[in-house]
Amino acid sequence: MNPMDPLLIYVPKKSNRLHYTFRVVFKEILKADYKITTDLDEFQSSDLPKFIYGEKALSDDIFFKSSGLLWKRGIESLEMETIDFKGLKALFPVYDENTVIPFDVFSAIFFFITRYEEYLPFVRDPHGRFTARLSRSSQMNILEKPVVNIWALQIKDILQSKYPSLKFPEVKYKFIPTYDIDSAFAYAQKGPVRSVGGYFIDLKEMRWADMVQRTRVLAGTEKDPFDTYELQIGYQKKYNLHPVYFILFGMYGRYDKNSSIRNRVFRQLIKTLGDYASIGIHPSYNTVTDPEMLHRQIEDLSKVINKEITCSRQHFLRLMFPGTYRMLIENDITDDYTMGYASMPGFRAGICSTYPFYNLDMEEETKLRIHPFAVMDGTLRDYLNYGPVEALEKIRQLIQEVKNVNGIFISLWHNEPLSDRKRWTGWRKVYEELLKMAAE
Repeated sequence: MNPMDPLLIYVPKKSNRLHYTFRVVFKEILKADYKITTDLDEFQSSDLPKFIYGEKALSDDIFFKSSGLLWKRGIESLEMETIDFKGLKALFPVYDENTVIPFDVFSAIFFFITRYEEYLPFVRDPHGRFTARLSRSSQMNILEKPVVNIWALQIKDILQSKYPSLKFPEVKYKFIPTYDIDSAFAYAQKGPVRSVGGYFIDLKEMRWADMVQRTRVLAGTEKDPFDTYELQIGYQKKYNLHPVYFILFGMYGRYDKNSSIRNRVFRQLIKTLGDYASIGIHPSYNTVTDPEMLHRQIEDLSKVINKEITCSRQHFLRLMFPGTYRMLIENDITDDYTMGYASMPGFRAGICSTYPFYNLDMEEETKLRIHPFAVMDGTLRDYLNYGPVEALEKIRQLIQEVKNVNGIFISLWHNEPLSDRKRWTGWRKVYEELLKMAAE
């Protein structure tokens, strides 16, 4: 057997869902070559490493029993029976003494990575989002496990146990830090109207220290507390990082508080960041229902850096299937980093590898690549009310989970926690430790 020979997979019939799922498992995660056939004679006469995926075993070859989901079309409510397998719960149990895994592993993977459950009716949170507590992963207590990667490696082990000479390419762990710039400055570059308004709010709430600091910043005698960009660039150089910055570049609104897109200092900051990192769009709150606004913001940001904008992350993580991704594709966005929850850390799609988006409405794989993140600063501090010690322990656990499967660890941080002041006191150290652990 030639180590470079492809896997041969017999299926009773082909489908878009099946092609997509096998591609994610074998191409995206395991980096292995494979061939799918519906010709049983070809399969049985082949000397290649091989397995059967279908309703029944047709030989003594490796057999994965199917539940049938990958041959269906359309979206329907599914029976969500679970089974325990190697210490984790799994979906789609199957009952056949010949199957090597007691659940339909490929259907389970498809269910998670397509976010099938988010196409079904659900109760949205105040921002229109699907929340972590509604997810099967959370209910099965596997949200903090990259189960798709874990299952892919178990498939690999099963194949290699039967075919010891079967080699898979080495896959290495990676770390990608990302930043959302929702508010580039706390006090500076806000314009006279917003600055005066800020004073009135400080006065009303008797925030005397904030009034003093605001005055010093506006007078130029103190650095703006959110201006932590030199520190970030220092981290990039120290740990040899290649981050992605997502810039909120829309008009001021209730949920959109960044500097004016016409502000010269703000525009220069974006250009400077672009010298050290990739720049993506952070579409403002209402773009999720306004395609024209999204298009305009992408164009405006592109003009600032004089480059095409090809990556994105939704502000407030407002992700609706499949409409949000469809709008991004229509605006030539090739990579999205929204896949994660605001309220809980972990793996929203059960995966810590990048992979293509599959549109369940159209039953087709798209060119948009999804980059799931595992942890966000605001999740730890604001939703879970963690202090720095608890936050660090949770971050450490998540990084180790990703390293265990040679995945990609993506963090989501903002410039505000790096100010190390007020409610974020002690969090600069948290981020420095995150970088140190993740970059090792």
